[in-house]
Amino acid sequence: MTTAAAPPTRRASYAARAERRRLVTGLLFISPWIVGSLVFTLGPVLVSLYLSFCDYRVLTPPHWLGGENYRQLLADEYFWRSLGNTAFMFIELPLGIVIGIALAMLLNASVRGQPGFRTLFYLPSVVPVVASAMLWLWIFNPDPKIGLLNGLLGMLSTAMEGLDALLHGLLPVLPASLHLHLPPEIPWLVSATTAKPSIMLMDLWGVGGGMIIYLAALQGVPQHLYEAADIDGASSWQKTWHITLPSISPVIFFMVVTGMLGVFQYFTSAYIMTSGGPEHSTLFYALYLFQNAFQYFKMGYACAMAWILFLISLVLTLVVFRSSARWVYYEEER
Repeated sequence: MTTAAAPPTRRASYAARAERRRLVTGLLFISPWIVGSLVFTLGPVLVSLYLSFCDYRVLTPPHWLGGENYRQLLADEYFWRSLGNTAFMFIELPLGIVIGIALAMLLNASVRGQPGFRTLFYLPSVVPVVASAMLWLWIFNPDPKIGLLNGLLGMLSTAMEGLDALLHGLLPVLPASLHLHLPPEIPWLVSATTAKPSIMLMDLWGVGGGMIIYLAALQGVPQHLYEAADIDGASSWQKTWHITLPSISPVIFFMVVTGMLGVFQYFTSAYIMTSGGPEHSTLFYALYLFQNAFQYFKMGYACAMAWILFLISLVLTLVVFRSSARWVYYEEER
């Protein structure tokens, strides 16, 4: 003999209705974000995937090509050159991390005027990229009468020549082939050899943004670890290598991932300062993508470039995440 299920109690029914009301209210509050994400983020991503298989010139309807855009990319000399130029800029990533950590450690020490020094090193990172690029265009001007760096280099070169003449006059035994000299000027942005290092130098000027993040991480390193290391007679280098760096390794991991993605998106400075020259030496991937999309109106081709960039970034990010288990240490693991 079976018995019918008991009807829900009034209290349970009221709780269920209240829960549904809370769910509906919550969905209504976040509906602008949901709609915005679907329309302005997910929608364009899916459209770009479709357009990457089309010949789309913006003013005409897209024409399906299949994988032709990707085949053309693999045979495009400038695609590989832009990828190589971007890969070269990865040299800047470890340099920025090392300089940022070094500055943070120096500014973490208790010295007179510490807030002023922190502000001084941080200020370049808040300068807008466009304004910074215009400033460095003047600094890198190859004319010694205009460019700051070549003007200083010219003065140093003249001083070195005078010192060289003085030394050879006072010490005639010096070999005639031994001379002290500096190049009177450097073709910073007008030479394919020095253009990328020049842009790299400009970027390192703004390392203060990363420095602040490392400085905040250093504030959280447990002091009792340093005290124990002092008791054991550890040197400053040993404390840095075995305590400081492991303690801030999660922050370093974050900076590596974001810095790596930032290198792939390098655009503004090169667009303003060199437009990809000289001799395409600063034609970075994002700049070449922009040119294809908005100068040559090869939007389908540019979408294919964007998806290749996405896949490269995804693979490298996954590699960094997989390797993080070997060198990133969290507090609960120590």
